[in-house]
Amino acid sequence: MVIEWLEIRVSAENRERYIQVDDDIWTPALQQYDGFIAKETWISPADPELLILMIRWETRDQWKAIPEEELTEITQQFDDALGCEYTMAASKEYQVRRFPVSRESTR
Repeated sequence: MVIEWLEIRVSAENRERYIQVDDDIWTPALQQYDGFIAKETWISPADPELLILMIRWETRDQWKAIPEEELTEITQQFDDALGCEYTMAASKEYQVRRFPVSRESTR
């Protein structure tokens, strides 16, 4: 599994709008691609202008197979609907080496 990690900076006043428009546009768009597993949106209680988007993909190849022109089109649709400024503060990639251990899991 591969993690796509995005750090977004948006004003505190527009944070909830960003989350809603992202959920309306980006999430269903990503769900249509092979390899998409899940997406989480995290907010920081210490920094109301920071959003973390954590997207899980089966493989890096599946994630990177999304055509650039489609990503550009989705980005344009998102930006038009959002109607406020935001910054992509960081974009990172991680590989999952161990899956989470929980109370129910065995080792």
